[in-house]
Amino acid sequence: MLRLLGLLFASWAALAACAAARPDERPFVLADADGAAEIVVCGQLPAFLRTAAEDLAGDCERITGKRPKIVSGIDDTGPNLVLLVSSEQADSLVQLRSLGIEPTEKSGLWESYHVRTAVCPKSPGKSVLVIEGGDHRGTMFGLYAFCEQYLKVDPFYFWADRPPKKRDRLEWDRVEISCGEPTFRYRGWFVNDEDLLTEWQGSGGPRRIDYRYYHQVVPAIVSDRVFEAMVRAQFNLVIPASFVDIRNPAEERLVADAARRGLMVSQHHIEPLGVSAFAFDNYWKGKGRTVPYSFVRHRAEFEEIWRDSVRRWSRYPGVVWQLGLRGIADRPVWASDPAVPRDPAARGKLISEAMALQWKIVGELDPRPRPPATTTLWMEGAELHAKGHLSFPEGVIVVFSDNSPGWQWQDDFFRVVREPSRRYGVYYHHQLWNQGPHLIQGPSPQRTYRLMGLAVERQSHDYAMLNVGNVREFVLGLHASSQMLRRFDQFNPDQFMQRWTEERFGPAADNAREAYRLYFASFELGANRRGLLDGELLAAGVRMYTQLLKQAGEGAKLQAPNRVRELLAAVSEQRTASEKAGAHFDEIASALHDDDRRFFETNLVAHYRIMMGLLDWVASASRASLALDQGDAKAAVEHSAAGREAFALIRSGQALGTRGAWKDWYRGDRKMNLAAAEELTVKAADAVARRHGAAAASR
Repeated sequence: MLRLLGLLFASWAALAACAAARPDERPFVLADADGAAEIVVCGQLPAFLRTAAEDLAGDCERITGKRPKIVSGIDDTGPNLVLLVSSEQADSLVQLRSLGIEPTEKSGLWESYHVRTAVCPKSPGKSVLVIEGGDHRGTMFGLYAFCEQYLKVDPFYFWADRPPKKRDRLEWDRVEISCGEPTFRYRGWFVNDEDLLTEWQGSGGPRRIDYRYYHQVVPAIVSDRVFEAMVRAQFNLVIPASFVDIRNPAEERLVADAARRGLMVSQHHIEPLGVSAFAFDNYWKGKGRTVPYSFVRHRAEFEEIWRDSVRRWSRYPGVVWQLGLRGIADRPVWASDPAVPRDPAARGKLISEAMALQWKIVGELDPRPRPPATTTLWMEGAELHAKGHLSFPEGVIVVFSDNSPGWQWQDDFFRVVREPSRRYGVYYHHQLWNQGPHLIQGPSPQRTYRLMGLAVERQSHDYAMLNVGNVREFVLGLHASSQMLRRFDQFNPDQFMQRWTEERFGPAADNAREAYRLYFASFELGANRRGLLDGELLAAGVRMYTQLLKQAGEGAKLQAPNRVRELLAAVSEQRTASEKAGAHFDEIASALHDDDRRFFETNLVAHYRIMMGLLDWVASASRASLALDQGDAKAAVEHSAAGREAFALIRSGQALGTRGAWKDWYRGDRKMNLAAAEELTVKAADAVARRHGAAAASR
């Protein structure tokens, strides 16, 4: 009996304890009808964390209509608060401990974070969401992880035209997110070939560059959306444009805006220490001199401008220096400098000497004890590296490149034995305009995962730079990349695609996932053989329509009919594979609500139509050319007319991507220049028709 009474008393005591604890363990409410929690950002934290807090407040307001207030102290906060804590900042830790809560993150852990709800032993009336980072960027990434996982804000919401869903209340019994140090330490974007970004929303200022593709800088209203997407997706490094000349205030603004977002900044491999051949010419013209771009003959001039550039870039925190020596317009240095020796070993020695001098300059002018630096082995760099002709300064990260676009690593990646004390990374193309993809997406998440897996396996994962083009076309691949680069061991591409399609396409997810699979499969033709991409198709079509124009206008003979037949066979094979992807588009679209349907049409249907149109366009020119060569002008007229219809299909794809706010998205199409290709198509078709008319009249 006494034992029974004891058990009953113990049970009652436990229940009483739970009842007593429950008021302190009420749900955390970020926003409801009564208002919103405060977000506490200690005044000593870096400004980019306040910007991140503004993003969180903005997300909350878009979802509920209530905007959290951002404050610097916890004294006057209400019952619910969000507290940003960085292990790098003592005052923020003091704020946390003042609530009776101990930190969980170790100081110095690179970009680690822990997000959790907690009760406050010293303030029983408060419920706290603690966003704690092992360093400042860890805190920032923890905040954006919360936005994505609990507020359901797509990191690419702007570029996907996919705003978060409305809710009346944001409340959780428990929040728990934890992420250790990333697999890839530096995870970056190269905003390259950015022709659409440059002109979509007007000008961000003039560029001083003698290059037909670039006349103005991406405006701040657009570039900030790029940088926002980057930090939301947990990328930490950016090359903010092609051929950046930091001496031009409009271009320096890109660097400054990226740094204000908390991003580290770097340079492209064509602009070591921030100096491209174009910037070199501008610098010396500004001094009243014309100096040939020749490191062999003008080392003193190179050293002067490199020193000037390092001083300017060093104004910004977190610069990752790029070392190397390349020529004009992304070509080998010897293409523009006849003084460079012809012997590969001597060429490697010259480039190595340039890197040694650059590293010496950085050591003298960058105040950091061990500033990070890379050298990216692209084209001739990869070849010289594979043959052992390059030597690199100690501490510099050696970066291997793919064979573009994102299909396989180049030979040096597999052949070069890694130095035990050296760090390595990779440079990967989601986009490459002259081959493609540029207006459409090409490499699948599965393909990217295979290549990044090789980088991890071969200890080349200290750095990953992704060429992202105009961003909008590649939101799927970039979303997958963001997760695999952060925690590769926890990423599965098939599971990612399942979640990604379910979140976006709901009841049509299975069909949509299969449509994406078939679309990407159309570029994988077996035995590691890749299909043609939009840039390659455009180049092939321009060649064929130019040839057709000569045949029709001048009576020129087709020089290599067998090659034309091979091209026709290749595009026909790829078209058959591509066509499978579109079989259920109408069924998928009809099952989706407006926002989801618009995203599906923009992100897949538009790409499909552009590709199918390009394939048909090239096939039409090939058939017309072969017909003229065989003297069948009537058939040539029919085939060349089909080329005009194919262009209409391309334009219908683009029309899907230019609805609403995206009206002028293709205004800056200077790289692919579809307008010129369409004009050539019309000229060729008209010339063929005239030839047929002349032939008919002569009969």
